Amino acid sequence: MKYGIVLFPSKCIQDFANSYRKRYDSHYALIPPHITLKYPFEANEGQLKEMTKELHRIAAETPPIPIKVTKFSSFYPTSNIIYLKVEQNDVLKHLHEQLHSGLFAGKPEFAFVPHITIGRDLPGAEYADVYSQVKLQHVHFEETIDRFHLLYQLENGSWTVYDTFVVGGKETV
Repeated sequence: MKYGIVLFPSKCIQDFANSYRKRYDSHYALIPPHITLKYPFEANEGQLKEMTKELHRIAAETPPIPIKVTKFSSFYPTSNIIYLKVEQNDVLKHLHEQLHSGLFAGKPEFAFVPHITIGRDLPGAEYADVYSQVKLQHVHFEETIDRFHLLYQLENGSWTVYDTFVVGGKETV
């Protein structure tokens, strides 16, 4: 089964992102707006207990996660993905590193660029039109996130929460 690890921003940020996603993101119906910490990976039922135990340990050692969303950006020319840029910080970087070492060891598929996708799978002309409009908009959100989530993918391609991990030592196994 496929799993992934994400942060969900506040409803305010999700509503803002969804105002674009419903028009421009082909994954709109599959997963809420999120910041990917670990891209989809395969695991079996037998690995889940050990994985969740390790994720609880990581969460206990991770302080609350500050995020600052500052602008629209794009991965062009690599891909036509348009996103809300989340500023990199030490807490995010360390958490990402933790989720790619030890039990979760493995080189990340992509360089870590914290973001919230708002558009994907757009044809070239539509991408250029949309991005030229959104990149000029002022965006500024700041908040602190106190949990991350282990998701699993359903047969229809949608993602749902398997477990939630509160950071800052608020929960233990």
